[in-house]
Amino acid sequence: MSQTQYFSNGLELAKFVVNNDILQHAWTAITELCKETSQNEGPSSSVKFRVFELPNYTIIAFFTWPANSIDFVQGNGGRDSVTSSTLKDSFPLFNFLCTQANPNFSINKPAFHLFSSIFGVLPFLKSKIDNSKPLIITGNSLGGSVATLFTLSLFENFKISTTKLPLCITFGSPLIGDDGLQEAISNYPTWNSCFLHVVSDQDPVPRVLINGYKPFGTFLLCSELGCSCFEDPRTILELLMAAYSGCPENQDPNKVFESYGTFVEHLNRKVLCKDTTDHESLIDWTTQPLQAGIITKLAAIGLLRSQPLQNIDINIIIANTARREKAMAILNKQAFDPTRGLNEIKINMAYLEHYKKLSKDEGVGYYDRYKNGIDRSDINVVGYMRGLTCYWEDMIDQAEKRPQTVGASLRTRSLFGGTNYRRMIEPLDIADYYKAGKQDYKNQGRSKHYIILEQLLKETEKPSSGPNELKKQNVVSILTEDSCFWAHVEEALISCKLLSSGESSDEEKDSAKKKLIEFEKYVFDSMKNYAVSSEIFLPRSSFMKWWGKYREITGTSYSSSLTNLLRNDKNYEAYANGSLEFP
Repeated sequence: MSQTQYFSNGLELAKFVVNNDILQHAWTAITELCKETSQNEGPSSSVKFRVFELPNYTIIAFFTWPANSIDFVQGNGGRDSVTSSTLKDSFPLFNFLCTQANPNFSINKPAFHLFSSIFGVLPFLKSKIDNSKPLIITGNSLGGSVATLFTLSLFENFKISTTKLPLCITFGSPLIGDDGLQEAISNYPTWNSCFLHVVSDQDPVPRVLINGYKPFGTFLLCSELGCSCFEDPRTILELLMAAYSGCPENQDPNKVFESYGTFVEHLNRKVLCKDTTDHESLIDWTTQPLQAGIITKLAAIGLLRSQPLQNIDINIIIANTARREKAMAILNKQAFDPTRGLNEIKINMAYLEHYKKLSKDEGVGYYDRYKNGIDRSDINVVGYMRGLTCYWEDMIDQAEKRPQTVGASLRTRSLFGGTNYRRMIEPLDIADYYKAGKQDYKNQGRSKHYIILEQLLKETEKPSSGPNELKKQNVVSILTEDSCFWAHVEEALISCKLLSSGESSDEEKDSAKKKLIEFEKYVFDSMKNYAVSSEIFLPRSSFMKWWGKYREITGTSYSSSLTNLLRNDKNYEAYANGSLEFP
């Protein structure tokens, strides 16, 4: 078996970025704001912002004058930060980032104060977002920090299926948060992919919070020799310091600002893959592709000059970078592979299909057999259910987290299997729910992944005006289309109990009658479209139990489309044969 080869795509990604006009448009927007801003305004004074409407993009730009940025952002040695627990009540905009596994994070206080200073205009800025066009959010230095926080503020209501991904491009922005914030964002590749941070080897600002703060997103590190992209946080931290060629004590922030403009204007004219540094001795015919790619990437950002910029061991950096990129490639491959565990899933579904057939042969239906727990095989079903549910919960979680192109592909490939899973397994979850004495499953007990699977089907399924012949022919073997059908049946049984009870109030009885009439219409419409399995008519099913109780309550004089149909036992067989005619 051949050994898997790994490659580094940092140069190719960088080439794509710098050749794309998005970078040029973002920097142009920042320079326009620069012209409007007085040099007397320090970064602690204010942040300027403006919306630029271009034919193909909407750009929201933030600008702070770079002078004194280092002193301002460092505040108390870089330890001046605000915690999510402190902001929970006073500024709840980022509460959604806190999870049970990762409950706390910190944000650099100066950056947060600048962002909070424009809190009042956030609704205005958000109103300018047009989902028909890509959204670019950009900023320089501390303006980049504000751009980052503004982008994060959009994620709470971000919906993959209806919203285009925003792209946040920062130039010379300092790190803004601790490892808690990094984890909150990096755990969601959809969010993490929204950030591109451009950093010059001459700029000290992105390096001032290197201790205690952690990067997220993609970093485009650049030098006079070229540029390359890096995504691993530990590698980024290491390279931010190793590739720094400036002198903090005499660095002119205005010249650094101008250098980004020069970079954007000229770098896309360079041939990025050409060897422009003295690194030939590090690459020979035995060098592995991953290591060779990393050497070329490091050369592009100025790390392999004949005179080292720092007292560093370049071989250690190459080895560390290679190890981390290989680990990331393996992790991404596992995360993106929707076929993981597919054989086991097929086995579990096959077992449940067999269980369903046995239940039908016994005249009970698999929903009621499972709910009643007749023998050991019903207990075994729990294990198969758990395996399937873990698989599909993970699949939906990955589909929600991944960028649109990957998520859409994953969802499309998974839709058929996910629909069958939902229609097979959710009834069993419903059985457990009502067996425990609970009520209102749809609003109180339904799992999020079932809701998303159902929504994905509705987004792709063409509306039907009535039953087709194929559905009629196969109604005896289909899974009921509405996976919450048995929840409706259980609620109807509860309504019957309320009507029969002498302790129920008139208001409760009126509500129960209304719900039962709605249930009648729901069942009749489902049958008319041949969307419900004929197994509901099995003698020991909960549906037939409901019908027995409802017939006693309404009496023989009551007439409706559904009750008239159910009073004739021959209609059950006709429905199963696909020959039942509906009025």
